[in-house]
Amino acid sequence: MLATVLNSPVAVQASIQVVRAFVSLRALASSHAELARKIDQLERKYDRQFKVVFDAIRELMRPLTPEERKQIGFRATSGGMPVT
Repeated sequence: MLATVLNSPVAVQASIQVVRAFVSLRALASSHAELARKIDQLERKYDRQFKVVFDAIRELMRPLTPEERKQIGFRATSGGMPVT
Protein backbone atom coordinates (compact mmCIF):
# COMPACT_ATOMS: atom_id res chain seq x y z
CA MET A 1 0.00 0.00 0.00
CA LEU A 2 1.02 3.58 -0.49
CA ALA A 3 1.31 4.27 3.23
CA THR A 4 4.04 1.63 3.60
CA VAL A 5 6.16 3.43 1.01
CA LEU A 6 5.32 7.04 1.81
CA ASN A 7 4.97 7.99 5.44
CA SER A 8 2.49 10.85 5.13
CA PRO A 9 -1.10 11.54 6.20
CA VAL A 10 -2.19 11.76 2.56
CA ALA A 11 -0.71 8.31 1.82
CA VAL A 12 -2.51 6.85 4.84
CA GLN A 13 -5.82 8.36 3.72
CA ALA A 14 -5.28 7.07 0.17
CA SER A 15 -4.67 3.56 1.52
CA ILE A 16 -7.83 3.74 3.62
CA GLN A 17 -9.86 4.82 0.57
CA VAL A 18 -8.46 1.90 -1.47
CA VAL A 19 -9.50 -0.57 1.23
CA ARG A 20 -12.96 1.02 1.43
CA ALA A 21 -13.34 0.74 -2.34
CA PHE A 22 -12.56 -2.98 -2.24
CA VAL A 23 -14.98 -3.51 0.64
CA SER A 24 -17.68 -1.74 -1.39
CA LEU A 25 -16.88 -3.90 -4.42
CA ARG A 26 -17.20 -7.06 -2.34
CA ALA A 27 -20.57 -5.89 -0.99
CA LEU A 28 -21.76 -5.11 -4.51
CA ALA A 29 -20.73 -8.56 -5.76
CA SER A 30 -22.48 -10.16 -2.80
CA SER A 31 -25.70 -8.28 -3.47
CA HIS A 32 -25.53 -9.28 -7.14
CA ALA A 33 -25.36 -12.95 -6.11
CA GLU A 34 -28.24 -12.40 -3.71
CA LEU A 35 -30.31 -10.83 -6.50
CA ALA A 36 -29.64 -13.81 -8.77
CA ARG A 37 -30.70 -16.20 -5.98
CA LYS A 38 -33.94 -14.29 -5.41
CA ILE A 39 -34.76 -14.33 -9.12
CA ASP A 40 -34.25 -18.10 -9.16
CA GLN A 41 -36.66 -18.45 -6.25
CA LEU A 42 -39.27 -16.28 -7.96
CA GLU A 43 -38.92 -18.23 -11.18
CA ARG A 44 -39.55 -21.50 -9.38
CA LYS A 45 -42.53 -20.00 -7.57
CA TYR A 46 -44.39 -18.59 -10.57
CA ASP A 47 -45.66 -20.19 -13.75
CA ARG A 48 -43.68 -20.38 -16.98
CA GLN A 49 -45.69 -17.39 -18.26
CA PHE A 50 -43.02 -15.19 -16.70
CA LYS A 51 -40.11 -17.07 -18.27
CA VAL A 52 -39.59 -14.29 -20.83
CA VAL A 53 -39.40 -11.70 -18.05
CA PHE A 54 -36.89 -13.71 -16.05
CA ASP A 55 -34.78 -14.38 -19.15
CA ALA A 56 -34.72 -10.65 -19.91
CA ILE A 57 -33.65 -9.82 -16.35
CA ARG A 58 -30.86 -12.40 -16.51
CA GLU A 59 -29.67 -10.97 -19.82
CA LEU A 60 -29.47 -7.51 -18.25
CA MET A 61 -27.47 -8.91 -15.31
CA ARG A 62 -24.96 -10.68 -17.58
CA PRO A 63 -21.56 -8.99 -17.66
CA LEU A 64 -20.57 -7.67 -21.07
CA THR A 65 -17.76 -9.32 -22.99
CA PRO A 66 -14.88 -7.11 -24.13
CA GLU A 67 -16.27 -7.22 -27.69
CA GLU A 68 -19.65 -5.91 -26.50
CA ARG A 69 -18.22 -2.97 -24.57
CA LYS A 70 -17.90 0.37 -26.27
CA GLN A 71 -14.42 1.80 -26.14
CA ILE A 72 -14.15 5.05 -24.28
CA GLY A 73 -11.60 7.77 -24.63
CA PHE A 74 -10.30 10.28 -27.13
CA ARG A 75 -9.42 9.21 -30.65
CA ALA A 76 -7.19 11.55 -32.63
CA THR A 77 -8.16 12.14 -36.23
CA SER A 78 -6.05 13.07 -39.19
CA GLY A 79 -7.90 14.69 -42.07
CA GLY A 80 -11.22 13.34 -40.85
CA MET A 81 -10.00 9.74 -40.66
CA PRO A 82 -9.43 8.02 -37.28
CA VAL A 83 -5.79 7.31 -36.54
CA THR A 84 -5.19 3.66 -35.68
